[in-house]
Amino acid sequence: MSTVEVILRLLTGVGLGAMVGFERQYRARMAGLRTNALVAAGATLFVLLSANGFEGNTADPTRVAAQIVSGIGFLGAGVIIRDGLNVRGLNTAATLWCSAAIGALAGAGMYTTALAGTVAVVVVNIALRAAGRAVDRRPESVDEQPAAYAFSAVTNDANEAHVRALLVQSLTRTDFRLVSVSSANTEHPGRVEVRAELVGDQRDDRQMESAVSRLSLEPSVTSVGWHTTIDETVGGARA
Repeated sequence: MSTVEVILRLLTGVGLGAMVGFERQYRARMAGLRTNALVAAGATLFVLLSANGFEGNTADPTRVAAQIVSGIGFLGAGVIIRDGLNVRGLNTAATLWCSAAIGALAGAGMYTTALAGTVAVVVVNIALRAAGRAVDRRPESVDEQPAAYAFSAVTNDANEAHVRALLVQSLTRTDFRLVSVSSANTEHPGRVEVRAELVGDQRDDRQMESAVSRLSLEPSVTSVGWHTTIDETVGGARA
């Protein structure tokens, strides 16, 4: 195999992996653009190694490529998080697995199949996301309505920037869109309240409670809470 062909296959693997990762990066998931591109690149390189790095009657080029399937499982396990009663990151882990498969196809020179697989993964992550919500059974009819939340956390002046960053990071892990973030002094000297507003297609109070629980573990946060701006249902936690 010529050097040009090797470089072409590697660039194809990186490019297609980046296409898959772009959607994950846009939704602020843990494994985004660079991670998926690197996973695809690694799979491509392993396939190229297995195909061109061994010679002789005892060489088995399929052995290295076969380990990609099991090896990527360790990386996928790193993005799966148990958050209370919920488990997050399964879809991201599955996407990483698919990125490895796309890289393996690119390394084998199956460009058309690799491109088709990339399109399929992106379509599943985008189109079936809305379809999954549509068929998801909700116990209450209020969950089917658009949701708007206000989220707040109180901290001291010195830790305002840190808590503000943690608040944004915590809320971007949810399925809601962050509309605004603001800070204001409270009636207590030296205390600052950081506020955020979110909107979503459907109401899901459990995600708000999970975000509250994560932020309440921060020592500099004295109180944190949320409320929906539609019917003023209130939830929160005291740190």
